[in-house]
Amino acid sequence: MALSHPLPPRPRVFLTGGASGLGRAFALKLAQRQARLLVTDINLAGAEETAAEVTRLGGEAFALALDVRDRTAFAAMADAMDERFGGTDLIINNAGVAVAGPVGDVSLADWDFAMEINLYGVIYGCHTFIPRMKAAGSGAVLNVASAAGFACMPEMGPYNVSKAGVIALSETLFAELSPLKMGVTVLCPTFFPTNIMESFRSSSERQRRLAEALFRRSTTTAEAVAEAALNGLEQGELVVTPQRDAQAVRRLKGLAPGVFVRLMAGGAFKKVASRLLGR
Repeated sequence: MALSHPLPPRPRVFLTGGASGLGRAFALKLAQRQARLLVTDINLAGAEETAAEVTRLGGEAFALALDVRDRTAFAAMADAMDERFGGTDLIINNAGVAVAGPVGDVSLADWDFAMEINLYGVIYGCHTFIPRMKAAGSGAVLNVASAAGFACMPEMGPYNVSKAGVIALSETLFAELSPLKMGVTVLCPTFFPTNIMESFRSSSERQRRLAEALFRRSTTTAEAVAEAALNGLEQGELVVTPQRDAQAVRRLKGLAPGVFVRLMAGGAFKKVASRLLGR
């Protein structure tokens, strides 16, 4: 049975990728709990807008610029949390980018781009904050991955691999931190409207059009995804899959992994893509 991990009153939260999209949705949901946040993003102006909105809604927030590829910058973020709020109750490693294309076509520079932000940015956040939370005797981690981390659809290699790494890291942390009564949750959604397409990289224009079509068809909001993730964290869930398609994919792959992989190899994904693109 999962152990619940309710957030304390006015939780102290460190958030990456908070300028827009899911990051902003997390911040505004936490504002309803009178949270105290450090909102970070490479886009400082956007992070400041989020922080101002949190304050307007009854929370407390400030913003700092952060490129999650810079491992040395995280210590300053943790220090800022200590100085402003006296510690950290929750870290949300949310910053992410999308890179698509067949393996061998995607440049190694784009592989680096995906891995450094999607995976190493999460590793740096955990590496920096978890020892401080352990020393304090409490804390929780919410890592944003994707259903792509277990679905592993074709022509999404860099994104799949980076998000699978986040899931593996989260499972490892769950085993390490649960005995200490510290919470770990990994969020694995499918498509929903965000600003991730602004940083989208692909070796194929077809991939861009397909991704845009999938985002357009989604009826899930960033606010709903953020709420599901926070609820799942407090209920002690390791993996949160907020949408039915993500739940179905995870269930099928868990029950019949060979069948699932053969479906992907047999062209099931390409058939769906063709319908979405009108071909």
